[in-house]
Amino acid sequence: MVDQKKDTPKEPVDNKATNEKKDKKEQEEELSEEDQQLKSELELLVDRVQGAQQDLHRPALEQLRTLIRTSTSSMTSVPKPLKFLGPHYDELKATYEKWPASDDKNLFSDILSVLSMTYSEPEERACLHFRMLGTAEEDFGSWGHEYVRHLAGEIMQEYEQRLEKEEATEQLLQLALQIVPFFLKHNGEADAVDLVLELEAVDHLPRFVDKNTYERVCLYMVSCVNLLAPPDDLAFLRTVRTIYRQQEKYAQAINISIRMGDLDAIREDFESCNDPLLKKQMAFQLARQQIQIETEDVELSECLNNTHLSQYFHSLAHELDVMEPKTPEDIYKTNLESNHRSAFSTNVDSARNNLASSFVNAFVNAAFGKDKLMVTEEDETSSSWIYKTKDHGMTSATASVGMISLWNIDIGLTLIDRYMYSEDDNIKAGALLAIGILNSGVREESDPALALLSEPIESGSAHVRHAAIFGLGIAYAGSAREEVADLLLPIVCDTGLSMELSSVAALALGMVFVGTCHGDITSTILQTMMEREDKYLKETWSRFMALGLGLLFLGKQDASDATLETLKAIEHPLGKQAEVLVEVLSYVGTGNVLKVQKMLHMLNDHIDKEKEDDTHQAFATIGVALIAMGEDVGSEMSLRTFNHLMHYGEPTIRKAVPLALGLLYASNPQMSVLDTLSKYSHDSDTEVAASAIFALGLVGAGTNNARLAQMLRQLASYYYKEPSNLFLVRFAQGLLHMAKGTMTLNPFHTDRQIMSPVAMAGLLTSIITFTDHKPFIFGRWHYLLYSLVTAMYPRFLITFDSELKNLPVTVRVGQAVDVVGQAGRPKTITGFQTHSTPVLLAHSERAELATEEYISLAPVLEGIVLLKKNPDYMDEDTE
Repeated sequence: MVDQKKDTPKEPVDNKATNEKKDKKEQEEELSEEDQQLKSELELLVDRVQGAQQDLHRPALEQLRTLIRTSTSSMTSVPKPLKFLGPHYDELKATYEKWPASDDKNLFSDILSVLSMTYSEPEERACLHFRMLGTAEEDFGSWGHEYVRHLAGEIMQEYEQRLEKEEATEQLLQLALQIVPFFLKHNGEADAVDLVLELEAVDHLPRFVDKNTYERVCLYMVSCVNLLAPPDDLAFLRTVRTIYRQQEKYAQAINISIRMGDLDAIREDFESCNDPLLKKQMAFQLARQQIQIETEDVELSECLNNTHLSQYFHSLAHELDVMEPKTPEDIYKTNLESNHRSAFSTNVDSARNNLASSFVNAFVNAAFGKDKLMVTEEDETSSSWIYKTKDHGMTSATASVGMISLWNIDIGLTLIDRYMYSEDDNIKAGALLAIGILNSGVREESDPALALLSEPIESGSAHVRHAAIFGLGIAYAGSAREEVADLLLPIVCDTGLSMELSSVAALALGMVFVGTCHGDITSTILQTMMEREDKYLKETWSRFMALGLGLLFLGKQDASDATLETLKAIEHPLGKQAEVLVEVLSYVGTGNVLKVQKMLHMLNDHIDKEKEDDTHQAFATIGVALIAMGEDVGSEMSLRTFNHLMHYGEPTIRKAVPLALGLLYASNPQMSVLDTLSKYSHDSDTEVAASAIFALGLVGAGTNNARLAQMLRQLASYYYKEPSNLFLVRFAQGLLHMAKGTMTLNPFHTDRQIMSPVAMAGLLTSIITFTDHKPFIFGRWHYLLYSLVTAMYPRFLITFDSELKNLPVTVRVGQAVDVVGQAGRPKTITGFQTHSTPVLLAHSERAELATEEYISLAPVLEGIVLLKKNPDYMDEDTE
């Protein structure tokens, strides 16, 4: 037995020796003289290391180390010394085991660690193993970048395994934190971030980042956020904010705080900035998101309240030469429609046509302050147009005055004032709604909207109260004003009132307290849902109560769990609808795959419409779009899902698919989406067609897209006999040319990184209205379409100097290119054109300054940007 044991290992060695002899002969023929010399030198060194003479060990190891380090080879092949040392790898390992612990042995383990990179089995993680054994005194970066990356990879695997076995991971973490600075120094920002992410040590990162590396690190981290599961995503954002604050880049930090939706962090960033000019820039960033911060400084509060937004918009309009008011006919261009039959039908059912024209007129001339129907040049306001519409149509027509003088409170109030005292309730209601619309997105210290709307809410007739409540919701969207809650909560919980009043009050509260998880409002709405009798909950208005509840949790992820549990207790189908809405709104824009799957599961059930209600499926369809928004891969994937749903879905699902597409691509007219929607707009199911026509309007909103304009003109002649669909086509045409093509409805801004909750709330209100458009749009409540006003914002880039005076500079505008993790300084835009500011930016465009004369204080060139002179700039002519 003993003999056998001794013999067994010999055989393979012998084989190896004979094989090696053969190989040697072949190799000798191939090897050049230099290589041969290197090979024999290496073999000599290996023999010395294996030999018994200890004084030769150290020089031999050092010689080996030098040879391995200085060997250069092409990228594709293994370096020569490593190649020649391969056959001796096992022998060297055996020798290493025999040596007693000493400095020599540590050096030996370093060399073995490098050799293991090419010769060990992947599962062994020998590279890391020897690295740990050899407490190497030197910097491991000297072995080269490839070695460090290999080591980092093994650390990640080892960490995972140790976590499973619940072993200590301290040692690994320390080693990793030595590697991170090496990566950062050598442009391996992505590797460094991945390493700390795997080791769950992201919070250690800020101490290694300096002014040279922070930009790339933060860019990479921010672009990872969409792909991470909670809670990692928030941890990443917090780390990025810490890094920006360390580098005193407060404008960037405040964007991250806005993205986290953390008000305390936003305040802290705002307060810690000492540069008055930068503080103004940050105020504009906050105003874009409609976040209120109290401040003593008058100039700052003007920036924060968007006080001069109207004037900035007008300066853009003057620059683009679009101040001239447009009539609805300029938009319809009926003479271009393919058949002239629709020209007669403009006179048929004229109240409906005039109502369409009122909406078109309002959207096309939004914020310009004058038009040709309501606010004419000669006589300051013309009320004759209002009487060309009937009943509730008058409300929408009057409300359009608010839209036309949007953001310009002083002039707007004077124009609306004369309608306030009308005998006709419809006109009075319209005037109150106009006040709400006028105050959307701007804040006045005197709070005119609250002052003028609170009295009619408490005492007016049902219709007046309804319009006033909705107006209040629009005016204070996102401001979370407690006064509004005190005013509206009693209306929500009063079961004696009609469902439409309670629901619109719940919706208004949802818009005002969007994303605040306000406890009192949540409990009041839940209680009302439980207390109301089923016959009320059946009313189609009840969906807005569910939406109001959902808006409170917008983007707050798992904060809505308790509410979801409570909703399960409501047996009426409304409980199910609310559950879907609360859940999708909590995860809006996160791209959370599990939630998308959950929604798709709901769409799988075939529900018999006679027996139970299937409205929640429509909401789930829209939910898929909501969750996938703001993240390109998710949006692409959901397009395909919608295609399937359109083929196999129930009617409820089919009519919601176009709406979901409209939401995903608001103001972003992609060809493929336009073609799909164009197909649906001729669908045999009128409800699908109606949704698709509205969605076409959303997708093209404010873009003046010529191809879409042509499509809509064809649709108008296609539906010339159907007044209801024609009304929608006209409305879509109005949206397409919204503000003469200078505004956007897309809720994502600042390089599509930040989602505005207020815009989301307005967009969603109009979309939910369309899930049952007959009673709302073709019935008495068409003014719900004005909810889009909260999402409207000029898609401009306008530049100011330190005095907030217009400062035209040249900028390059082109398609945005994703440059995350690319080496060097890649171009961020492609196919650019050079313009002088102010300029318009389309959804996927980006701008950059054309010269270095000025430095931009804003992290992203979009919206309102403050510039300061670059002190180092030299004009080429003056040099």
